Amino acid sequence: MFDWPTFLFSLPLLGKALLITLQTSLLGNAIGFVIGTLISSMQLAKAPLLRRLGGSYIFIFRGVPLLVQLLVIYYLAPMFGLPNLLPMVAAIMALSLCSGAYIAEILRGGLLAIPSGQREAAHLLGMSRPAILLRIELPQAVQSTLPSLVNELVLLIKSSALVSVVGLADLTRVAQNLASSDYLFFQHYLVLAGIYCLINIPLTMFGRRLERHLERSLA
Repeated sequence: MFDWPTFLFSLPLLGKALLITLQTSLLGNAIGFVIGTLISSMQLAKAPLLRRLGGSYIFIFRGVPLLVQLLVIYYLAPMFGLPNLLPMVAAIMALSLCSGAYIAEILRGGLLAIPSGQREAAHLLGMSRPAILLRIELPQAVQSTLPSLVNELVLLIKSSALVSVVGLADLTRVAQNLASSDYLFFQHYLVLAGIYCLINIPLTMFGRRLERHLERSLA
């Protein structure tokens, strides 16, 4: 039976936790996009060393589970005599580094789809390599890969549930605390699942609409 007084009591706590979840996810995705742009450009560079470094980054951060990355980053600073990272900082760092690896692969596909003639023409006009990337290549790559980028954001929001392991009071951590205090495990986890659905289902639908719009525009 659903306990409505308990549900109403938990709403303010879950609301604050929702803000933390969205903050860490959106910041992680934004910083991950910057990292992904850098890594994808390294993968397409002419220098073999840059390509290897970019490929190694993707291999490591896609191969190691996010949970392990979180724990390594959170406990790494004390090993060097530094103060502990704040849980929020550690969570954003881990989400950014992990997301950057996946976004790099998404953007690499978009960059490879751009005709090489555009790069050559821009180069003949005297544009530098960073200017070509930022002003010509990246806007087209983002436009063509936008549905995949939205899907990556959805996956990152779901993966952010793991940040509770470093003590961050996100949605999952608060739901766990509430469930352990009154033993209404099913109710609190059902509400938790509903909140994630309210966030991710509209984003997923938006990504599918973008994908259909892109297919029509390219037809």
